Amino acid sequence: MFEIQLRDAKASLSKVIDNARKGTPSVITRHGRREAVVLSFEEWERLSRVPSFGRLLMAAPLEPGDLPDRDAGSLRNADL
Repeated sequence: MFEIQLRDAKASLSKVIDNARKGTPSVITRHGRREAVVLSFEEWERLSRVPSFGRLLMAAPLEPGDLPDRDAGSLRNADL
């Protein structure tokens, strides 16, 4: 991954996009803070199809009895 300041990215946007298309994303920084990432459209599409963890859990082929009974106690008061 390549890190570049915003003003430099503006001046060389074509290069930033070419790098992304070749598989090297660029992190755009502003005042030293990471603000955005430029990656190829193909990579963005691949990442956007990854289901969330919650959706994966909801799609799990579970049957009654697969999971233990839930403890009725509060997690906030549990000793960790």
